[in-house]
Amino acid sequence: MSLAAPEDAERRWVKILDQTRCIGCHACTTACKSENSVPVGVTRTYVKAVDVGMFPQVRRAFQVTRCNQCDDPPCVAACPTEAMHRRPDGIVDFDKSICIGCKACMAACPYDAIFINPEDHSAEKCNFCAHRIEIGLEPACVVVCPTEAIRVGDLSDVNGPAAAAVYRQPVQVRRPEKETRPKVFYLGAHKATLDPLGASRPEGGLYAWAGQGLVRPGQRASGKLPVVRGRIASPRRGRIATSGDRGPGPRAGGRIAPPRRGRSAAPGGKPRLSRRSWHLPVGAGHPYEANTSGEATVAYDVPHQAPWDWRVSLYTWTKGIAAGAYLVPLLLVLSGQIPWSATLFEWVGPLVALGALGATGILLVWDLEHPERFYLIFLRHHWRSWLVRGAFVIGAYSGVLVLQLVASGIGSSLMSEVLACFGLPLALMTAAYTAYLFAQAKARDLWQSPLLPPQLVAQALMLGTAVSYFAARALGQSLLARHIGIGLTGLAAIDVLLVVGELTIGHVTAHARLAADEILFGRFARFFWVAAVLLAISISTHWIGLAGAGAAFVGVLPYEHSFVQGGQAVPLA
Repeated sequence: MSLAAPEDAERRWVKILDQTRCIGCHACTTACKSENSVPVGVTRTYVKAVDVGMFPQVRRAFQVTRCNQCDDPPCVAACPTEAMHRRPDGIVDFDKSICIGCKACMAACPYDAIFINPEDHSAEKCNFCAHRIEIGLEPACVVVCPTEAIRVGDLSDVNGPAAAAVYRQPVQVRRPEKETRPKVFYLGAHKATLDPLGASRPEGGLYAWAGQGLVRPGQRASGKLPVVRGRIASPRRGRIATSGDRGPGPRAGGRIAPPRRGRSAAPGGKPRLSRRSWHLPVGAGHPYEANTSGEATVAYDVPHQAPWDWRVSLYTWTKGIAAGAYLVPLLLVLSGQIPWSATLFEWVGPLVALGALGATGILLVWDLEHPERFYLIFLRHHWRSWLVRGAFVIGAYSGVLVLQLVASGIGSSLMSEVLACFGLPLALMTAAYTAYLFAQAKARDLWQSPLLPPQLVAQALMLGTAVSYFAARALGQSLLARHIGIGLTGLAAIDVLLVVGELTIGHVTAHARLAADEILFGRFARFFWVAAVLLAISISTHWIGLAGAGAAFVGVLPYEHSFVQGGQAVPLA
């Protein structure tokens, strides 16, 4: 079938997925792979299956899962180079030639529809088969669907079949609360398939035909968890099933025992891990009780991996050091505690801050799938992206630090005072901008917190105070070190209060609550509680000196890791 071709700007392409007709044959998946040369291991579209009910009253419900072609796409707002872009006809497309592989689009997508192509290391997704649309042909998935469950149309044609279906039939969209205005409409879809938490997760992460995907050794599973004293207990140590496992293990205590450590399918039985295989795997379905009154369990889903790994966790720590190392000595100068000519302000602060900024830059570039293209952030910048805004803030802050070293070298207090007018706001912005970067990841509910900017500033001040304490002790300024240590006690207490408030306050959404549970009791609890112990020690810093300052300095890192990774631990599809 061919499509009429008026001007693209007049069109508003939509897809209508009739789940009452879908038979789960996966023809759309294979046709998409063939048409778009999608490699094995990733998919632009797939069919999710959920078993609803209890035998003998049971049925299998399907959901065709793909990019939702949003009218307000968060992936486009987050992309720093406009590699992800929305065309005049409403199709959200991508340009691999300018993709830097930052994965900001993946973190922003509420539908987990974007992936990194393992062959060219660029982000891609369903783009409506735009190359076919442009020549008047329907997308490949529409052509091959044997039951005509997938239809496309122009919503601007009010007399057309697409408008008739969307405006006159009871259609549904996925996650309307995200306010992306998706243009993929579902007819007759079961709520347990549309809601990523609407069905429970299978025991041990086992699915009908496959496990949850490749994991690094030691990764634990998250199946249904028992309730202990009114709270969800931490998951038992188990392994997530991989494609090398042949099925569930023996029963233990009436439950299916977690599978043994598996290997991915490869010649000779040896593990074959992809470049991104160390990323956190995210299991489909609700890990506790499903968000539905009926019995529903995920029967088939494809693996999803968290986009940002430990390098992003480490970057938040090094960036906090960079902001605080200059900010704290500057505040000591402005409060009259030390003069403008103090070594702590003239040399120690700027040098430590520049070193930490250098480490931050290395981590950011290292995390890119195309590190050789990092310069595009500055040459093809998209100002809506906080990744771009943060890069320019860090660049300006680095310039101030270099000029401060110049001022220190020539002994110009006047120049230092002028630079402080720019350095103070830039240091604060360097500390806080990551909160807005995380907030732009609309898919991650835990990160949409108004407490995050002040928490990051408090952490930067705490890290900078610890650095200043070490420097004062090394310079033999014991009285100054004591005053700084007392300040560190207060900052550590403030940071603990912010952390406790952020994680224990009543979360509005189930996604945020589940992410907080992963931090407090789940896969990342060990990091969180190590951080809690270290911060508790640092509150006593004016009694135990260097140990307390060291505890404050190190304690931020495991907390940041638990927060960054826990925020990505909730399923989106």
